[in-house]
Amino acid sequence: MTLQFHEPRRRLLIAAAGLLAAPASQAQTAPRPGRLIVPFAPGGASDVLARALVERTQERLGPLLVEHRIGMRGSLGTELVAKAAPDGSALLLGSVVTHAINPWIGAGKLYDPVADFTPIALLARIPNVLVMNSDTARRLGVANVSDLIAYALKNPGRLSCGSSGMGSTGHLAAELLKARSGIVITHQPYAGFNPALRGLLAGEVDFSFQDLASASASIRNGKLRALALSAARRSSYMPELPTLAESPARLGLGGFDIGLWFGLFGPARLAPELTLNFNIAFTEALSTPELRERLDLLKAEATPSTPEQLGSLVRLDLARHEVLARRSGSRLE
Repeated sequence: MTLQFHEPRRRLLIAAAGLLAAPASQAQTAPRPGRLIVPFAPGGASDVLARALVERTQERLGPLLVEHRIGMRGSLGTELVAKAAPDGSALLLGSVVTHAINPWIGAGKLYDPVADFTPIALLARIPNVLVMNSDTARRLGVANVSDLIAYALKNPGRLSCGSSGMGSTGHLAAELLKARSGIVITHQPYAGFNPALRGLLAGEVDFSFQDLASASASIRNGKLRALALSAARRSSYMPELPTLAESPARLGLGGFDIGLWFGLFGPARLAPELTLNFNIAFTEALSTPELRERLDLLKAEATPSTPEQLGSLVRLDLARHEVLARRSGSRLE
């Protein structure tokens, strides 16, 4: 996996040179970070990523405790960091869910995804893959996305789509597929990726948008048929698999791009020197062999960025996901 540092990143590193060369008393103008808040349950992709990053940044940043604050699909932990003091003692492993989807389905009353945070660095992306139960695909004669849409158009309401929950990236991908292609399907939400995968394998639903890491083993053993990725680009882990955006133009799927990304955030008004120090520590960690091994397990692509690039992504995805999130009928409880 090759990391590319473009011109904004190069300028950031040059600007940091004085900070890195300064004595510790000058470089640390605030307390070292004490907590990296992960707003989702232990054992998932965010937990694996967080712990790997903490291991590789402690030499530069000092001890950092991974702390899970679960509730309202990540919104409670996100709110905690939004209200924390901007001294570097609390950071957030946020995602497209916390910063571009949840605000439209109820989290907006808890925090502002733009005004309440200091973006630090984009970290990784995990693509979703459109998969069918292989037995179902054979029975219905579905070998690709064109076949799936053709069957659904001829049989409105007959196909069911599972997801890891209301308002998840898989749910929104299904909503976008419906909106673009005009198909009518039944949505079945499950309580997480693993239950959704089990339901698909058991034939309870016909197809699903699963994260590539969860689905890859079942794709390899033939229990699932992979039709396409929902990301903008093909994955290096499965380069032969096309994206939905590569489908024939008549299907109306050009530009289809809904997937999972993770980014590092601090509270609003985090000092620029702290933001810079965190950015360098975490993005450099992404290039280490240890991190690459963990990312390989997650089928994730490292995506180091500047704070400005992460901020731009949040604003872009907020705008892109508003209509789908509202249309999905999801509400945080």
